[in-house]
Amino acid sequence: MVTRISSPKRSRVSDADDLVELARSLLYEQALARVNGEFAGAVAAIPKRSSVAEGDLNYNEIFIRDNIPVMIYLLLDGKSEIVRNFLDICLKLQSAEFQTRGIFPTSFVEKEGRLVADYGQRAIGRVCSVDATLWWPILACIYVRYTGDRAWATRPEVQSGLHKVLELILHPGFRDSPTLYVPDGAFMIDRPMDVWGNPLEIQVLLYGTLLSSAFLLQIDLQERSNTPDDAFTESRIHQFRYAVAWAKRLRRYLLTHYWVNNQTIQILRRRPTEQYGESITNEHNIQAETIPHWLQDWLGDRGGYLIGNIRTGRPDFRFFTLGNCLGAIFDIISPAQQRSLFHLFFRNREALFAQMPLRICHPPLESKDWRITTGFDRKNLPWCYHNAGHWPCLLWFFVLAVLRYEERRGHFTEDGSAVVNPLLQESYELLLQRLPQQKWAEYFDGPTGVWIGQQARINQTWTIVGFLLVHHFLKVDPASVRIMTLPDLNSLTLPE
Repeated sequence: MVTRISSPKRSRVSDADDLVELARSLLYEQALARVNGEFAGAVAAIPKRSSVAEGDLNYNEIFIRDNIPVMIYLLLDGKSEIVRNFLDICLKLQSAEFQTRGIFPTSFVEKEGRLVADYGQRAIGRVCSVDATLWWPILACIYVRYTGDRAWATRPEVQSGLHKVLELILHPGFRDSPTLYVPDGAFMIDRPMDVWGNPLEIQVLLYGTLLSSAFLLQIDLQERSNTPDDAFTESRIHQFRYAVAWAKRLRRYLLTHYWVNNQTIQILRRRPTEQYGESITNEHNIQAETIPHWLQDWLGDRGGYLIGNIRTGRPDFRFFTLGNCLGAIFDIISPAQQRSLFHLFFRNREALFAQMPLRICHPPLESKDWRITTGFDRKNLPWCYHNAGHWPCLLWFFVLAVLRYEERRGHFTEDGSAVVNPLLQESYELLLQRLPQQKWAEYFDGPTGVWIGQQARINQTWTIVGFLLVHHFLKVDPASVRIMTLPDLNSLTLPE
């Protein structure tokens, strides 16, 4: 177990206020970028004084994934017009090419008066970010529910964009599984890490996309309920029903095959293999030898989580922080399972929080596994970058998940005492102490997250905004965590 460095001294209120103002000034005065003269999102990192071409690569572009926390904060801060503009610009950039029709770009930038988008053709490894496409309907749903701007949802270009997204992901394939199959590096883990196939984060985002898209379709169909039937309306009704049905099936699948705790692991280890037919207990033919021994201590008696991936004979039991936090935020896992997840975080706080919350995944790929799986990727050395590095931009997701649970269910306790809230406060204090000293670095390396990432950019926007969201949820308005609540499956119905 990692030895924990002593916690920082509690900062004075004035220190926190000063840091919040500093972070806000960095966001509003340096990170926000304009397109056609209007704010349209934030760059990935505030550019260095030196030439962008020399050192910043594409960090001066507006990334859809990186802008999700930015847009959530802007909504909370009363800047909904920027969020709407961001959504509209992304919509204009939705691909119309035959093979990629419906996808949204990973990033975009204005050059010489025109928008230049990256659909993977400029990316390292030429991998398209699938999560950018899945995040757009989720953010659109959050925007409409938070602002009440139903008129925006019914605009033809919005509905057409949703239609293209659903056409892209609801098409028939060669697999019966309800999961979305993607290549390695297609989401936040954007370099080779053996996360190809059905990685957790993509499946959770797919669930959110299905709910969000159905909600936005429902608004338009309700508004036009008295209009004559036409082929396009009929296709949207079909997509609505298909999306809701698939979301239900996907949730059952994730809870059946991705959720593990001490009891499910013991059952899985004793299941027979080499089974054939419909009524079998080991669908993915998982051998007991693929279940790592570190799970005993990691799970304990009460811990539970969604594993990183399910593939035939090759389950990935690594813990991925973002996918699990979103699984709680989107209510894929039940309240009881959320308690088990929070217990797991608390039990493994030395590994996951350490000196820079939170670790992106655990455990890292090392030695031969690192060499073979990552292709000797120098950025993903063990305990570095996406190979178990520490990312402060992830903490707000965990804070939101805990506060959402506690608002509805009461404080999470261990042996009768509240333990998670002190952990959140301690993590907040770590951000207060370290982020300004470390110049809002992108990520941190090492088993405790003490070192700035070897190739980390400073003044990373989602590090800055992640801190602002943690501060807002913990110190300003805990009830605002409702902003990420998606429609309930039972509410997604159409009149007969």
